[in-house]
Amino acid sequence: MADRFAPRRPPRAAAPEREDAPGLPARRLAAAVIDEVLRARVALDETLERLLPESGLDAADASLARAIAVTAFRRLGTIRHAIDARLDRGSPRQSGPFEPILTAAAAQILFLDVPDHAAVDLAIRHLHEDQRSARYAALGNAVLRRLARERDAVLAEAQADAFGDTPDWLIESWSAAYGEETAAAIAMSHREEPPLDLSVKADPAGWADKLGGIVLPTGSVRLRERQAIAGLPGFEEGAWWVQDAAAALPVRLLAPQPGERIADLCAAPGGKTAQIAAAGASATALDRSGPRLRRLKANLARLGLAAEIVTADAASWKADPFDAVLLDAPCSATGTIRRHPDVAWTKLPEDRDRLAALQARLLDAAAALTKPGGRLVYCTCSLEQQEGEEQTSAFLARHPQFRREPVRPAEIGGLTDPIDGNGDIRTLPQQLPGETPRLSGWAGFYATRLIRL
Repeated sequence: MADRFAPRRPPRAAAPEREDAPGLPARRLAAAVIDEVLRARVALDETLERLLPESGLDAADASLARAIAVTAFRRLGTIRHAIDARLDRGSPRQSGPFEPILTAAAAQILFLDVPDHAAVDLAIRHLHEDQRSARYAALGNAVLRRLARERDAVLAEAQADAFGDTPDWLIESWSAAYGEETAAAIAMSHREEPPLDLSVKADPAGWADKLGGIVLPTGSVRLRERQAIAGLPGFEEGAWWVQDAAAALPVRLLAPQPGERIADLCAAPGGKTAQIAAAGASATALDRSGPRLRRLKANLARLGLAAEIVTADAASWKADPFDAVLLDAPCSATGTIRRHPDVAWTKLPEDRDRLAALQARLLDAAAALTKPGGRLVYCTCSLEQQEGEEQTSAFLARHPQFRREPVRPAEIGGLTDPIDGNGDIRTLPQQLPGETPRLSGWAGFYATRLIRL
């Protein structure tokens, strides 16, 4: 589409007295979120959180708006190709919100359980709200109706193209790192809705039974059905917290012991801090973001766990050396694309390279905080080797006083696939097969355990 990333002013504000057709406000919010995320390259959840209060949507419509936006990004390549193929002259220029409105409608028509007539009718109503897009309402109507008629063909073509919903730079990066076949499996797994995993303080089997879940080999509990988290048994009493099974592995490598002093750098929102504190260690949770630390503090309070909370930049923070240090470094987050599909479309290679430089500085700072004989675990939720394997190699070259301690399968539930040739953890989204696609897989993570001599 010709004006895909062109800056444009927001759609004209609606008149206060306007009566909306049922379902239109949810579509309006979804299109606004899609538009802003792509133009400003900001996170979908952050954008939705900011726009939702002023939308006035109830819980059901807010959930629908989020489902539309998330689905649009999960299948954005397919949606764009399908729309472009039905626009003989490409997307019209200076058409205001034409593209995000059609993108939201196509997500409903192709991938959501929404009646075609509702998706089309509400999209056309939405196009008429802005004079720039109103001129192309008939064109939009024709494109969307054709999509509905040709849905089976669109989906069959998309299924045959494993990389159809993955930006070129990620295809190249993953193919170079893992080979084209594995890269294709990663890309295909990102099309599936992610599982919901919990870390529990104790008795995983008991909580799996109470919550209708399954116990993974690593000890996490995976819920079979999606439910409102705050209403589940054990939430109020703080028996568990939401944490992807792969994200729970770094603390297993750290193996915190009662009475140890352990620093969790870049700690918010606090899932790993909770693991450390639940093991009986004395946890220090550090993050540069005050708001994110307030969320961490609230999470720990619900769980009945305690930690020293420090607002500081981990790259320059000084303290007495710790028995163990965990550095979950800021990264491109490409390992979370299945859960946060907007990441694929908001991150660029230069973001990865810029963050890799920051990771090196943070690793050097973490090294200084690790006492002799202590453990340093470095991890990122990234599939990019520049942010994982290459960081560790460069670190060990700079710091000969550290050595790698390889991970043993017994430490991660007997699994061998996630352990690479160096003994580090490298989880891939298509690993950990389950009963259904949604109950399979986990986030892409890298973790290494280093010992200070």
